[in-house]
Amino acid sequence: MKLKNLMLCAAAMLLFSWTGAAQAQEECSRGTLDAAYCDRNLDQVADLPLDESKWVDPSTIIFTYTPVEDPAVYANIWDGFVNHMKKVTGRDVVFFPVQSNAAQLEAMRSGRLHVAGFNTGSNPIAVSCAGFVPFGMMAYDDGSFGYEMEIIVPADSAMQSPSEIKGKTMAFTSPTSNSGFKAPSAILKGEFGLIAETDFKPTFSGKHDNSILGVANGDYEVAAIANSVLQRMVRRGVVKEGQVRTIYKSQTFPTTGYGHAHNLHPNLVAKVKQAFWSYDWDENFKKEFKKADRFVGITHKFDWAVIRKIDAANGVSYDCK
Repeated sequence: MKLKNLMLCAAAMLLFSWTGAAQAQEECSRGTLDAAYCDRNLDQVADLPLDESKWVDPSTIIFTYTPVEDPAVYANIWDGFVNHMKKVTGRDVVFFPVQSNAAQLEAMRSGRLHVAGFNTGSNPIAVSCAGFVPFGMMAYDDGSFGYEMEIIVPADSAMQSPSEIKGKTMAFTSPTSNSGFKAPSAILKGEFGLIAETDFKPTFSGKHDNSILGVANGDYEVAAIANSVLQRMVRRGVVKEGQVRTIYKSQTFPTTGYGHAHNLHPNLVAKVKQAFWSYDWDENFKKEFKKADRFVGITHKFDWAVIRKIDAANGVSYDCK
């Protein structure tokens, strides 16, 4: 199967179970959004339903973070923030560990997830197909934010350039990941003339940590990963500096986008945002997300434009059927 078709099939598989997609409730502008949502103000995210009976005001807020590594790792890291959100919102808050991007997308689509951090590549799909409304992102003390995609090899590999990937097997994370699949696919094709399944064999590890460990242990010849995950794994001693080597580093991409379900009650949305803006990062949080020390406001329309361009270059469409 051609890789482009694999991407589209994978995206479709995420969505086949979402049979709860509502019939179009009104004639409205939608852009890339599923028929279950409207975009009346043309900001490229789903609007709050006009019918207030469809607003959700849960006594328990379900929150999750993108599954870039073992979800159990992040349950403790987010504990302080979860407690802070409880105080600010006056609601119980439960951190819900998810094992895959597909599970996270389905949870929000089906109404089981209220607040989430979706990874860079999943953001456009979550916005279009699950009614996700991103509003924030982690930023550094100098106002900068983001991460880079790196193509890594074992330290003792003879490879020095992505052009040498030809004829080899390359590990990606999942078809919905920006740095783990979509960006490197576009870069390899555009800059090096390499097409998966034609010039090299692709394989999927499932998560960035799997790809990194696979390269470090010599199980993968080469892999595309988010360097923010690699840096965190080095700091925790999961892998050692010198076990892997970078042969390509991309431009900076926006990192995980934090947001809420489109139909969450606006009064609760205001409190959720307040929790993000007012959180005083604890040392555990600062250590994990090194250099970042705050959440800043973002918009999907502008801050994810580069990601949508990468998707377009890969022939990806956000078809939720």
